[in-house]
Amino acid sequence: MTSDFLTSVTRSSNRISLQIQVSVHGRHKDETDFCEDTSTLLVNSGGALVPLASDVSLGDVIRIVNKSTHREQECRVAFIGKDRRGGRRAGIAFRSPVSNFWRINRRENRITKGIRVKVRGVDQDGHRFVQSAYSIDISRHGARLDGIGYLARPGQTIEVRRLWRTARFRVMWVGTVGTPEVGQAGTFSSEPKKNLWGRICPES
Repeated sequence: MTSDFLTSVTRSSNRISLQIQVSVHGRHKDETDFCEDTSTLLVNSGGALVPLASDVSLGDVIRIVNKSTHREQECRVAFIGKDRRGGRRAGIAFRSPVSNFWRINRRENRITKGIRVKVRGVDQDGHRFVQSAYSIDISRHGARLDGIGYLARPGQTIEVRRLWRTARFRVMWVGTVGTPEVGQAGTFSSEPKKNLWGRICPES
């Protein structure tokens, strides 16, 4: 089903399988408004594929809000399909170009580096956790981490510790189950004056 969506929307960038929390706002056929919280399955610079329970039709105009950044974008419904369980999936396309709506483009060059870290946070049940993880790539103010099994959702703040250094990071995206990115998270520093990586990523 996803291939139909991917061929129906003009792609301006590569697709990435990412779980990003969004809210979708629109209007039912009976003219009543709806607001639905969901998470993306696929994203690119021109739109996304999302599970959507609300009854929408091809060509409908909806509004999507990235809950991590609170940015909004007007979209049109470009594809409607079903998953293996019969749930509705909607492909949405931005009605006008938008710069880095999903925060996919990185402001800094990343260095491929596997570094063991400790991660502290709160899981989806409200319980605190501490676990080991490691970086896949890093920059002065961000990192892609792997092995964070307890991470609940984008928008959370986690504490990352390396050696004697600690810093808080905001979770920007979480890899979708069933994709190579599962267990991974893209993070951006909430404390930009702190350099968790030391000489590996010096000030530019």
